[in-house]
Amino acid sequence: MSSAVEAVYIFNQNSDCILEHVYRSRPPTARTLLPHYQRYPRPRPSVINLPDLNPPTILFSLIHSNLLFLSTASNDIEPLFVLEFLHRIVDIFEEFIGAPLLANKIESSYDVVAQLLGEMCDAGSVCNTEPNALRDDVDIPGWMNKLLGGVGLPGNAPSSLPAGGLKQQLQLNPSTSGPAIPWRRANVRHTSNELYVDILETLHVTLAPSGRPLAAIANGSIAFTSKISGVPDLLLTLSASGGKLGLEKAIDLPVFHPCVRLARWKERPGELSFVPPDGKFMLAGYEVDLMPSVHDLKSWSNAKLQLPLSIEVAKSLGPIGTEFEVRLTIHNTFPGAASSSLAPPRPGLSSRGSGTSTPVFGASSSSSPMLQDVVVYIPIRDIVRSVIDLRPSRGEAYFTALENVVEWRLSSKAAASPGVATLRCTVVGPLTEDESDDLINGFHSDAGTGDYDENQDAYQSKGSEPSKASTASDPQQESRDERKVTQNAALMPSSASVNFKVKGWLASGIKVDGLVIDTRRSRGLGEGVKPYKGVKYLTVSRKGIETRC
Repeated sequence: MSSAVEAVYIFNQNSDCILEHVYRSRPPTARTLLPHYQRYPRPRPSVINLPDLNPPTILFSLIHSNLLFLSTASNDIEPLFVLEFLHRIVDIFEEFIGAPLLANKIESSYDVVAQLLGEMCDAGSVCNTEPNALRDDVDIPGWMNKLLGGVGLPGNAPSSLPAGGLKQQLQLNPSTSGPAIPWRRANVRHTSNELYVDILETLHVTLAPSGRPLAAIANGSIAFTSKISGVPDLLLTLSASGGKLGLEKAIDLPVFHPCVRLARWKERPGELSFVPPDGKFMLAGYEVDLMPSVHDLKSWSNAKLQLPLSIEVAKSLGPIGTEFEVRLTIHNTFPGAASSSLAPPRPGLSSRGSGTSTPVFGASSSSSPMLQDVVVYIPIRDIVRSVIDLRPSRGEAYFTALENVVEWRLSSKAAASPGVATLRCTVVGPLTEDESDDLINGFHSDAGTGDYDENQDAYQSKGSEPSKASTASDPQQESRDERKVTQNAALMPSSASVNFKVKGWLASGIKVDGLVIDTRRSRGLGEGVKPYKGVKYLTVSRKGIETRC
């Protein structure tokens, strides 16, 4: 299977092609590809087969910052290879021309963009996607060159070759053929030596109507920031509850940056030995299965998932079943955080800011983890006209008719107290034929409660007393209410999800045990250099905890 990328196209938010870069063959033009891509309904797939083109083409797509990135291949190719290449293009563009990535930035920096695309892929073969290596190959004009070039004057950049030509340049700089470490620039110098570790875990949890977990996964990423002179050789040690076996069980499907020595990880799981690139980069990624064991599932509990909150939905409440209630149980328990505060602080690794790390990494971290940015989303069915009478016990709630969703927001102060918070709402369904006739004949019917008021302007009261038959219709009224409860069941929501974040805690229980510089393998650090080391933990749920009802 060949791995050849034929072309890259970039479209702005108006579907105008702002860049078309061809690597090999004769791929379809941007004007030809866009209609074939847009004929698919949203959300459009990332990989689309176009057999009606000549030759048959596979189209790969990525949307980032309202920009559409497309790439083509006419031969069989690994889809993840091309999609990862598009992600690398986005990361490199943000590194060189700034984030957020905008269409006008790409158009104004076309000279840099063209160099980057040419260096990253040669004749369809991906060859260089490391930012530090690209900085040595791509010429980035400074503001003075741009200013002088705008007025028609030559820039002040020196000649790229010395007086003796290329041969003399190779003698003066033998490393011209490429750096010994492709992901790290040569002669890196920093006035302040710092090393930072940021671990982020994103939760994806699905609960059955009974509360039983159907799936519980945490996707983790370890971002590393290296601002240290020379060529440091580092050893990062991870730990989890249960020791070595617990860490092997916790971390599943790990992926690493090319700088990580895989042999060391296979021999000693939890130890990452590497020479870091300069600046911030993604060191590793992993997946953690949070599902309890089969034995625990027999006596399941949301607390066994080690989540700081849980959510339940009760439907078809009220006299005619037009109300529903969302119960948000806030535990505010963070397994591992409390026990780690009893451990002595480790030298050589400290926290970064208040409340952003567990106290095990420094005695200065006094604040404990806490819930922040809690938002509950309840999708509403399309047949519902409105949601009225929203009654939250904490925070504030509102219904967005344009998106058909109820949002319930709790401030950090409201989410800090453990307990149960409730939200009760009333749905208003579509008008029935009887209700439409009532409106025409002078009656106003409330579809939410089933009650109606007589319009006195349309009917004149003759002072007659109500008939005895109307007062003795309780069994008939109960029968009508039961029918309405059955009818209104179709108006109830089918799920609810919650957003939140917790600083200083990870759902998997993974921790950084230490970060050590191997002075024997390191080069150019200087004597007596003791870099500042910091760590951050962050757990987020972006509608990741969903309960079905």
